Amino acid sequence: MSVLLKYISQGEHQTQDFKFEINDQKKIARTLAAFGNTDGGRLFIGVKDNGKITGCDPEEEYHMIEGAAELYCTPKIAFESTVHQEGFRQVLEIVVEGNTKRPYKAYDEDGRWKSYLRKDDHTILVNKILYRVWQHQERETARPESFGEEELELLRLFNEVDEITLSQLYRKSNLPMKRVDHWLALFVSWNLVRMNIEETKTTYTVQESARKRLR
Repeated sequence: MSVLLKYISQGEHQTQDFKFEINDQKKIARTLAAFGNTDGGRLFIGVKDNGKITGCDPEEEYHMIEGAAELYCTPKIAFESTVHQEGFRQVLEIVVEGNTKRPYKAYDEDGRWKSYLRKDDHTILVNKILYRVWQHQERETARPESFGEEELELLRLFNEVDEITLSQLYRKSNLPMKRVDHWLALFVSWNLVRMNIEETKTTYTVQESARKRLR
């Protein structure tokens, strides 16, 4: 089995995506940015979602990817490319490294710069909490030795449920929304709270080590 077929046999997942062809540079830019913001990934052009190889014009598709990476991603996405020959068909492989200059941004449908991430085989818009988490991780924001009543009040809410959404935190907390956003992002960056990102919603769960300290 060829290297290409081995990859295709894995199907689409968090670090791998198939495209029949590239006809929208703005849309594919979001996939490139999502790979860059997560764990990197491989994009195979000339392959249908079901894994069937249809082939492509590698030169034409390369220029589409190049334009997407340069014009519709900020900062510019670096990538490597390989052309695979399978019978009479060619497939272009694009490889993007992850977590290098995060956050990468790409155009959304309204032409605004936004960040995306990769979750399973989906490209998902980054919410404001994760964006702040990345900023804290970049700055290496130090965790204090002890917390004040404001932080403890918010942390105690996690003991009431297994998981909670941001809107639920807003409703249950006596704190202003901006303060909830501020502390939640710090809790995640300090590994006190785990962010559970799904395609349709994001929930938050206190880490067991933090839960024990609140009992």
